[in-house]
This record gives sequence, C-alpha cells and structure tokens, in this order.
Amino acid sequence: MSQQSSQFEQSLQKLESIVKNLESGSLSLEDSLTAFQEGVGLVKQCQGMLSTAEQKVEMLVKASAEGVETKPFNPE
Repeated sequence: MSQQSSQFEQSLQKLESIVKNLESGSLSLEDSLTAFQEGVGLVKQCQGMLSTAEQKVEMLVKASAEGVETKPFNPE
C-alpha cells in the first residue's frame, strides 16, 4: 500500500471516530468544537487526496488510449 493510500485510510478512520464521538453527545461544547474543527481539516485533506488520485487516473487513461473520452465519476 502506498504512503498516500495509507494516509488516506488513516485520515478516514480518524474522521469516522470523530463523527462517532460527536454523535454520541458525550463531548463538552468546547471539545465538540475542537473535534469538529479537526474533522473539517481531515475532510479537506481527504478531498485533496481524492482530487489528486482522480487527476492521475485521467492522465493514465488519456496516455493509455487515444480517443478515449474521460468523464467525471458519478458514484450515484
């Protein structure tokens, strides 16, 4: 597993943990705000890594087959 992939997985696990803690209602207001702030940072970090991965995939597709049209990924 690459370092970036490992970092993404760790960030995602940490984000899931933060969400569980926030949903539990057991944190004080101050701790909730701190956790929320950390979560927002992790979301931005994960989005950046996903964007980079998407760009790499598009470059690979363009390089491997001329005339292949790339389209934005829509998971729905």
